[in-house]
Amino acid sequence: MKILFLADVVGKSGRKVIKDHLNEIRKNFAIDAVIVNGENSAHGKGITKKIYDEFCNLDIDVITMGNHTFAKGEIYDFIQNADRLVIPFNLQPGNIGNFYKIIECNGMRIAVVNLCGSSWMNNVIEGPYDAMKKLMEIIPEVDGYFVDFHGEATSEKILFANVFNKECVAVIGTHTHVQTADECILNGCAFISDAGMCGTYQSILGRDINEMIENQVFHKPTHYQVAKGPALLCGVVVEIDEKTKRAVHIERIQIRPELS
Repeated sequence: MKILFLADVVGKSGRKVIKDHLNEIRKNFAIDAVIVNGENSAHGKGITKKIYDEFCNLDIDVITMGNHTFAKGEIYDFIQNADRLVIPFNLQPGNIGNFYKIIECNGMRIAVVNLCGSSWMNNVIEGPYDAMKKLMEIIPEVDGYFVDFHGEATSEKILFANVFNKECVAVIGTHTHVQTADECILNGCAFISDAGMCGTYQSILGRDINEMIENQVFHKPTHYQVAKGPALLCGVVVEIDEKTKRAVHIERIQIRPELS
């Protein structure tokens, strides 16, 4: 079983680069299921019903989120019916939406879950370790857990993977938008500290460079502005052995735009 995970999608350019390359990646890697982190997909913060439908129309199996899950108020209008949307279990308000999605493929049942780290993150109501234990009690019997760990601290992600590598087939870090080169297999669990970003290549984590300079360097009030231009696509492919039910390979994907 091969699962493609595409990292934090930032704005229109991030969505476009997925449309442009998804079929090619599916074919080249013989992908069985696709997971996309969509918490920045609507102009850099949150997700809308239109964008959720856009992902579904691309046959994306699961859309995970993060600390900006509720940035767009309209999510409350469709979240209960969005069966492919998985939000962090330990994020406020903690009483609406889906906290897991089971992928069934090649005789396997993999539960995709989403958690936020507790280091330097707002609105986290419980640490990821206790939250994961509760999730394992709630979720019906599965062959393994595929965790989108949305957090700032690489150390927290690595620690989590070492604590839960026997139960998880993958712990994939998101949120920092910079792809790391530490992919590995820990006791049959695929791990990477951060899968990266699908968003404008010439940007500050997907945000407009000039706007960020005005705001951060010259302390001028600005409006959050997503960068425009050709996009970078980042993610990983995780291969799980159907017999052992354990991850056997993780491969980074990074497609950069051709710039003149």
